[in-house]
Amino acid sequence: MKKVLAVGLAVSLAACQNNYLSGDMPAHPVLPQGVNLIEEVKRQGDEIVIPYKKYQLANGLTVIIHEDKSDPLAHVDVTYHVGSAREQIGNSGFAHFFEHMMFQGSENVRDEEHFKIVSESGGTLNGTTNTDRTNYFQTVPVNQLEKMLWLEADRMGFLLDAVTQEKFEVQRETVKNERGQRIDNRPYGRLSETMSAALYPEGHPYSWPVIGYTEDLNRVDVNDLKKFFLRWYGPNNATLTIGGAVDPIKTMTLVNKYFGSIPRGPEVIDAKKPSVTLNEDRYVSFEDNVTLPLVFMTFPTVHARHEDEPALDILAEILGGGKTSILYKNLVKNGLAVESQVYHRCQELACTFNMLALPNPAAGKSLADLESVIRASFSEFEQRGVREDDLLKVKAKLESSAIFGLQSVEGKVSQLAFFETFAGTPNYIGKNIKRYNDVTKEDVVRAYNQYLKNKHAVIVSVVPKGQPDAVANADNFSIPQRNIPERIQVKMSDLDTRRAIDSFDRSKQPIADANPLVNVPAYWETQLSNGIKVLGSQSQETPTTSILIKIQGGHFAEPVDKAGLANLTADLLNESTTARTNEDMSLELQKLGSDVRIYARDEKINILVSSLSKNLDETLALVEEKLVKPAFNDIDFNRLKSQIIQGIQHARKDANALANEAWSKLLYGDSIAGIPATGSVDSVSKLTVADVRDFYNNYVKPQDAELIVVSDLPQSEINKSLNRLTSWTGKGKSFNRTFKPVSFDPQSVYIVNKDKAAQSVIRIGKPSLKRDFTGEFYKADLMNFNLGGAFNSRINLNLREDKGYTYGARSQFRASKNSGHYQVGASVRADATDKSFIEFEKELRAYRNHGMTNEELEFMRKAVGQRDARSYETPNQKLRFLGNILEYDLPANFTQKQAEIIQNTSLAELNSLAEKYLDIDTMAKLVVGDVESLKPQFEELGYKVEVIDLDK
Repeated sequence: MKKVLAVGLAVSLAACQNNYLSGDMPAHPVLPQGVNLIEEVKRQGDEIVIPYKKYQLANGLTVIIHEDKSDPLAHVDVTYHVGSAREQIGNSGFAHFFEHMMFQGSENVRDEEHFKIVSESGGTLNGTTNTDRTNYFQTVPVNQLEKMLWLEADRMGFLLDAVTQEKFEVQRETVKNERGQRIDNRPYGRLSETMSAALYPEGHPYSWPVIGYTEDLNRVDVNDLKKFFLRWYGPNNATLTIGGAVDPIKTMTLVNKYFGSIPRGPEVIDAKKPSVTLNEDRYVSFEDNVTLPLVFMTFPTVHARHEDEPALDILAEILGGGKTSILYKNLVKNGLAVESQVYHRCQELACTFNMLALPNPAAGKSLADLESVIRASFSEFEQRGVREDDLLKVKAKLESSAIFGLQSVEGKVSQLAFFETFAGTPNYIGKNIKRYNDVTKEDVVRAYNQYLKNKHAVIVSVVPKGQPDAVANADNFSIPQRNIPERIQVKMSDLDTRRAIDSFDRSKQPIADANPLVNVPAYWETQLSNGIKVLGSQSQETPTTSILIKIQGGHFAEPVDKAGLANLTADLLNESTTARTNEDMSLELQKLGSDVRIYARDEKINILVSSLSKNLDETLALVEEKLVKPAFNDIDFNRLKSQIIQGIQHARKDANALANEAWSKLLYGDSIAGIPATGSVDSVSKLTVADVRDFYNNYVKPQDAELIVVSDLPQSEINKSLNRLTSWTGKGKSFNRTFKPVSFDPQSVYIVNKDKAAQSVIRIGKPSLKRDFTGEFYKADLMNFNLGGAFNSRINLNLREDKGYTYGARSQFRASKNSGHYQVGASVRADATDKSFIEFEKELRAYRNHGMTNEELEFMRKAVGQRDARSYETPNQKLRFLGNILEYDLPANFTQKQAEIIQNTSLAELNSLAEKYLDIDTMAKLVVGDVESLKPQFEELGYKVEVIDLDK
């Protein structure tokens, strides 16, 4: 479970009037009969709070409403207090499975219609499952609110009759594909479930993975799932949270209409919190397809919202929270490890204190050596103690992350839902922050002594295949065989079904009123004396400032033999300066609650700055120091260089990383565009500090750089603050930004070998259009929407929903100002690689030859045309929007032009673009997977097969 912390803010919000409710409302609206207002929380002074009203329906459904008039949006979240911890032995994965089933249609929503309805409403949606809860959420233009309530109510009260064995079988395959993609085919993917099985005794609710075991899903049928649903998914075990430009009384009238008649489910009591104790250290290990071994150590501690949770969180920061921590100093800074982490993970029933490290091969240290260093770091903490800065930086981090978390209506709604579900009240935010502010040095030391000192842990070693002796210590614990009880067949007659009785026709989908008026962010332009072009916008929702600086110099500016240089230079700009050590710089930023991240892209080096506005000047002073006074010292250089090399080698074990590398090479050959931005082991190994200095001197210059800023501060104050950057001067060298694609054989399938891969990665495509915002690229993107640009696209419905070959399939035009390409692809079941390829081919040919239908055209127009309401909500969204205006020199009204294109471009014109750009006979075909099994399959399909060796 991710811990969510929040701070309520006082902001002056402009009123936004929207007629979003259908039907006549009384002149003086009152709450419907059976709906009770439980509490109303307002902001009275400077207290920390998110205002809300909390209601309860007669059937036990808790409803929370937060008014936020800043944007014409509504966010709807339904959180069920059920996760994998509510499952039984042998029935793992049920909660996650229902996360899938709840999108497959209900009694009044046809198959595959849920995604389509939300998409054509201009909305976005998703669902997540963890050990303790499942939530479903949508963000839509506010005029679509009633439709979202209708959808959520239909799957809460009218799902089971639409859940068929056929749907069950398809989604079972989808879940298997998800497990293959996220766990079985990913390096270290089985670490978490191995740790949990070793730490928790059999039958403990956390002893199995959230996604479940495949054999459990294989042994059950649809009635088992229905029984689980009827037990846990009633309104009395759910919280409906709504935020946005809504009226509480009108909204509650709709909520009662759609949810009020749904019968209560069985009563639910809080789960027990069984304690876990270890009488000795448990060493377990497994071999994996990895380059570097890993040691993971976990100690059982408390449970979420326990009085010692904040102290343990702060202890984790001291031991391993960033560059000022003990483990960073003892493992990473001195080059013993390429990575170390410490974190205290809290869930409803139990928390764990976790530590991990990956050794640096250059240091010659084993996992046993790293474990010794970790244990010695405990002793160092005992000598060092807790410092005042330790508390200050955690509290500053808490404040800033909380405030930044309130920049979207989704952020506020999700926090209200979280605290209602797990703390019993949405008004827990202030108390939660106070828990951390009240922690003393003595509390942290006491927590260490009670939960870590001389306590036993589970130590998991993950070692490369064929290296069983690389473990930290010989295994002394075996994960017990699962004791699966005999399955009892569930019959339809065994199901305690519940039916709602309505006084209206629930089968009629609500009709939304006109789209709300969406205002494009107002902005201003200027230029600093050192040549930086500035585009800014004021956003007064939170007292924060976000800045993106884009410097003209990146991966494409490198010589081929020095590939990875821009990436390494950017990484070093995040390190020490001549005035401050790495640790001192990190500490200063942490105490401000600010974040500064410098990273390289193909044509740019970007600097992303997030700061509380009250700390902007101090933050920009540190940014200036990074840009003007980089140290580029040997210690930082050697450490980062070693980490990058290990990262490159690690990527060779990941199928998607292999596909990305091979795809670039296939399209652009040996040019710099055909080489990963991180470089190769060979190119990075040859880089020197002098190379980094030269690149910095040649390219990291302000002339013609672009700076986009979104802040609650007025332009005059922002300009004063930005003047701190004018000591940075100079103009960078020009470099080539366009590359001629190399020739490939469209009659060949190019394969990158990944032995015994659980899944294969397929890519089909070719170089294509450069990016534009109102031209042919934009129109081609609209053309592709129904083929592979949405969940309900032809490709995804075919390969995921109909065939069960993949967790998700997409197609897209990907482009920058200077180049672009089109690609279709997915990660698919290894045993369905050739079948998936055939389906891709069929879909591309059919779409090119026959185009989209009139119905698809209307779906695209609604889905794309109504999403502007959620395009400029957060500062980061505004940064992207303004960044495009600056980089592409767009007129202020370009979104109006886009709206006209969406509504007026004809079916014939879009279909002509499909014919022009979707010829699969001219496209490259790439597959990453087990070449031994794949080669004869594609030869049988009539393709030549060429194996790509990425080391050549």
